[in-house]
Amino acid sequence: MNQLLLFANTRAVIKAEELCRKNGLAIQVIAVPRNISSECGMCLMLSETEADRAGPLLAQSGINARIHPLSAPPSFDLLSTVEYGGCSAKLPAELLMQAIRRLPGSTDAKLLVGIDTCDDAGVYQLSDDIALIETTDFFPPVCSDAYEFGQIAAANALSDVYAMGGKVLTVMNLVMFPASGIPFDVLGEILRGGQEKVTEAGGIIVGGHSIADYPPKFGLAVTGIVHPSRVITNANARPGEILVLTKPVGTGAIVAGHRLSEVNAASYQAALDSMKLLNRKGAEVMQKHGIRCATDITGFGLLGHAKHIAMASKITLEIEARRLPILSGAASLIDLGCIPGGAFRNQEYVEPFCRFAPDLSYIDKMLMLDPQTSGGLLMSVPPGKVDDVLADLLTNDYPHAGVVGKTLSPQDKPLVVIK
Repeated sequence: MNQLLLFANTRAVIKAEELCRKNGLAIQVIAVPRNISSECGMCLMLSETEADRAGPLLAQSGINARIHPLSAPPSFDLLSTVEYGGCSAKLPAELLMQAIRRLPGSTDAKLLVGIDTCDDAGVYQLSDDIALIETTDFFPPVCSDAYEFGQIAAANALSDVYAMGGKVLTVMNLVMFPASGIPFDVLGEILRGGQEKVTEAGGIIVGGHSIADYPPKFGLAVTGIVHPSRVITNANARPGEILVLTKPVGTGAIVAGHRLSEVNAASYQAALDSMKLLNRKGAEVMQKHGIRCATDITGFGLLGHAKHIAMASKITLEIEARRLPILSGAASLIDLGCIPGGAFRNQEYVEPFCRFAPDLSYIDKMLMLDPQTSGGLLMSVPPGKVDDVLADLLTNDYPHAGVVGKTLSPQDKPLVVIK
């Protein structure tokens, strides 16, 4: 259970925060909950273990603090508010493309990446050494727990910066939450989860915007930076390269199965943990090895985002179904019919551009169309770098990373899927 450190005034809070951080304690400065009496309106929140360490530190420095246990927020199942959650709630890709095609293109030479290639973020050059990465992402709940929803939504939004090879700089919260009907402690937990992921990413929350809306939605507007000559885009793949995927697929099926009580607790938690995992280290690996083409796999599924690489790079991608990393339980759920609606919308979007092997199973096909939330990076790697890239990924929190295909010179279709 988390603990609160209560103080007599704001100056004491500031001094205590500085001392705790200096000594490596993981703390958060928050407003004192309305049901707790305190002389000061701000306090520090930390784990019970950290509070035991903080007490003596503060006492030695002459800072008086009162420890108060923080009761858990009311339990509220966020999945009860939605039909489609996470990236499954995206507009159908083809409808979105129709709208984008009507927009005039930019002629600004400093716009390095715009909307024309369906890339993960926009990139604008500020100087010879700095380019800004701009992106935003938000969606309805993808899981039951508010804190985990905040973590996943934040990780998903931050991922676009990493797909472009950048570093996270600043973040704005995007909050859509009803004015009544859901306890506001739930919103606090969503924001807490989001803030922890932003901090882990090395970013700073500088503000945000909220509206009253139902069902609730949460996400981020993120600004990152990258050197203009080191931007990673979906338009730089070349024939003869190897396709590497950093995370397993199947989150859409797992979440659908959870809503129907068809998935076991271990498989569900593994999917949540995968969605909460930042793509930060994946971006660092790409920059270390000079990778210049990648995308992150989200709502349009593996094949939808692979199509964007193929079209932007003017090549063909060949995906091998047998090599696809899959979350435990996802294939059996697809077999049971736990298939999110987004997978069928992705199928409509991809099929005209894809040649499927006749012996490809329906399960494998739907897993490649399964809408992912906060999925992995799909990168196009020169053959001579594959072993080193995989070795670095496997030792940096991506145990399922592996080769899933290769790039070819243009064929009759942008995508080819073999068994």
